[in-house]
Amino acid sequence: MEWQEIIGYTGSVLIALSLMMKNIIRLRKVNLFGALTFAVYGLLVNAYPVLVLNSFIALVDIYYLIDIYRKKDAFSLMPVLDSNHPYLNKFLDFYSDDIIEFSPEFNRDKTKDANYYFILRNLVPVGIFIYKVRSLEEAEILLDYSIPDYRDLKNAEYLYYAALEFLKEKGVKNLIAKSEVDKHRNYLMRVGFIEDTENKNIFRKKL
Repeated sequence: MEWQEIIGYTGSVLIALSLMMKNIIRLRKVNLFGALTFAVYGLLVNAYPVLVLNSFIALVDIYYLIDIYRKKDAFSLMPVLDSNHPYLNKFLDFYSDDIIEFSPEFNRDKTKDANYYFILRNLVPVGIFIYKVRSLEEAEILLDYSIPDYRDLKNAEYLYYAALEFLKEKGVKNLIAKSEVDKHRNYLMRVGFIEDTENKNIFRKKL
């Protein structure tokens, strides 16, 4: 197999992988790299229709990525005052498998006295934030979940850097989260949590 063919196959694999992704931003990025790679292949083997088509696809991906990052979303928190609210239960049921994958420690039986907030993005419920106040100065996060199509850290940036002033007003100074899942642990550290030195499954964040 010649090296030009390797480039062509690489581009094909990247494009195929992008079509399997749920997250639209990740899909656009991988599709962009695949299209650029395939365009290079078309140039190297003088397959100009391949070059033109994939160059156009790359431009489309760039256009939509710029549009996504320029777009200013309107975020808000919507409190859920009834833990048995039908929509809350339907939301948790619908995404139960995905929730278990990222937060297997989440137990709905232990959230009866918890506080529930939907994270709204342009009035779309894109996530759920559930916590309990454990002491005068500490609150434990029972669930911080974003649905797959909106898992781009913007929800977390809003939540942890703009929206938790109400917890400070209640005297809460520290957040605690627990996780044994690598993806979730990485997420917690990216949004400012620090791993406990004695228990590596516990993470803390100062407000």
